[in-house]
Formats: sequence, structure tokens, C-alpha cells
Amino acid sequence: MTRSALTTLTPSVDVRRAGERFHTEIDWLDSRHSFSFGQHYDPSNTHFGLLLVSNDDVVRAGTGFDTHPHRDMEIVTWVLEGSLVHQDSTGHSGVIYPGLAQRMSAGSGILHSEKNDSWRLDPAAGPHDKDVHFVQMWVLPDTERITPGYAQLDIGPQLDSGELVVVASGMPKHNTDSAISIHQKHAALFAARLQPGASINLPQAPLVHLFLARGSVELEGAGKLDTGDTARITVGDGQRVIAGSDGAEVLVWEMHATLS
Repeated sequence: MTRSALTTLTPSVDVRRAGERFHTEIDWLDSRHSFSFGQHYDPSNTHFGLLLVSNDDVVRAGTGFDTHPHRDMEIVTWVLEGSLVHQDSTGHSGVIYPGLAQRMSAGSGILHSEKNDSWRLDPAAGPHDKDVHFVQMWVLPDTERITPGYAQLDIGPQLDSGELVVVASGMPKHNTDSAISIHQKHAALFAARLQPGASINLPQAPLVHLFLARGSVELEGAGKLDTGDTARITVGDGQRVIAGSDGAEVLVWEMHATLS
């Protein structure tokens, strides 16, 4: 796929329900895919904007993704519950937990693994039988074959504000202390943890992707969204999102380019 500039766009909000996602279920993994992934392929649903993958994964304790390769992809991982151990061929390793943003730049080529076994690094760490639940998102970089890299940043305190917080960005206007960098100048990822009844405004951008990681919200102009639902917004004008009675956690991509 190649990057292409945005020309004339027609405003729209395309809501995709959780139950419509592709589903992979094996003994150690329950994964739901917002776009074509692995053996699941729909030529009309391969990406939105620059976002190629948005996987909602639950990995059983003591299991996970064995060492495997990636190339030319910016991969952001966001943990909702539990913890995930990352190890890669550049020598980086660490435990990802809720509130810790993590980015891996695959660049010219990298090997990595992701396991639900943090107690093997620290025997005193957490229960040994707890699933890890996380969202992994892939965007195409704006430069190919860069040196592979890794970054992580704990933004838990900023999330406590209830505001829309920058998680990862390659856009200069969103390079803040709360953001890890990605090699994509046309995209930024935000997160918000909303108390019941609290609200945020989505970014004003040509393309906005909203994923409701948990809870429920009312999206201006589209109605109620429940856990796992998404909204693909073209010509976003700052729509308001209001959390339901159980609160909500949302992940939002702002994008100013697309793939063709």
C-alpha cells in the first residue's frame, strides 16, 4: 500500500459494532479484529486512513505470541487489564501494564515476542492465572527501512484527568510530554478514561477512528456505542462523546492521510 493525499471527502460516520469484527479464537488467544487480519480477509475492510490493524486481544496466563518478525510498521500496544512482557531482537524488554504506552518501530526488520508471564521476571508480580487484555494498533510509517526502535511511557497520571490525552504521535502539534513518538507525521493516537457522564470532544481532522475499549458512550450524531464498537469518521468536526453510567475508556486516532 502507498500513502496518498486527501482530496475532497464527504462527511460521514460509519459505526461498526463489536459483533461484526473478525474473530480468532484458539486455546490461548481470543482476538477480535477491526480490519482484515491473518486468515480473515475482506477487500472492502483492509484499513481506515493509515490504520491497518486494531486488534482487541485476550491472552491466557503463561502463554502468548512467540518470537516473530515485523517490518516497516509502527506498532502501538495499549493494555487494559493484566500485564504483557515484551522482548525484541534489539535488546529491549519490559512489562507493559495499564497506563503504560508502548511503541515498537519495526523499521528494516525486528523480531519480538509478547507473553503473559510477567511473574517469570518478578516472582512477586501479580496473580499467575490472570488473562491480559490489550489493544494492538499498527500504522504505516512515513519512512521505510528505518532503524528499528522501541519506546514506552507511563501516562497513567495524565489519564486520571479525564481529558483526551496524546498517547503516540508523529505530528509536531501533538508532541507533548505525555506522548511517545511514532514515525508517521500524519497520525496521532489519543486515549481517555471517562467517569460516568463525563465528556470529551474528538479531534477535528479529515479522518478519525474511535474505538470504545470498554464502557458505553453517546457519540454525537451517531447514538450509543458499547464496548468493542468503533466509529470511522470522515471529516471529523470535533464530535462530542459522553460516557454512559458505567464510564468508558476510548482510543482515538487522528489522521491526515490515507492509504491506497
